[in-house]
Amino acid sequence: MPLRFNIRHLEHKNLTLEGELAASELELNQVDELIHVSLPVQHHIELERHERSVLAQGFLKLTLECECSRCLKPFELFLELPDWTCLLPLEGEDKVLVTNDCVDLTPQIREDILLAFPQHPLCESGCRGLSAAPQTNVTQAKGASQTDGIPSAWAVLNKLKF
Repeated sequence: MPLRFNIRHLEHKNLTLEGELAASELELNQVDELIHVSLPVQHHIELERHERSVLAQGFLKLTLECECSRCLKPFELFLELPDWTCLLPLEGEDKVLVTNDCVDLTPQIREDILLAFPQHPLCESGCRGLSAAPQTNVTQAKGASQTDGIPSAWAVLNKLKF
């Protein structure tokens, strides 16, 4: 169920939204092959009405199921946005969509969580990646590169005579 609130309830007092938001509502699992979200997002959000906008402040917490970008080992990463803040304009070009006096916070939460995703998740900072395959004793031909046994383009150019 999306995270919605009624703006009419903000006319006389502030609102507090607290609970969990299903990961399926945020549609985060198709964004990155190495990061999956299956557990719900915990939230505590205070809503305050201003003249032409609504200020949302609080925290968001979730657990990411990741695969290391170097060694592909699965691990969990705890993601927390302790000072999450969002200003929702009710007028102008950037105004939020109001349907039956209700505003959905889900798109703003999704965007901020995506921005907090790690670009290259690592199981540990010193991860050395996959272990190297055993090397065979292959004699290298003259002018071959030292990495893969294929003649280097530079070696071929060095043979040219002008």
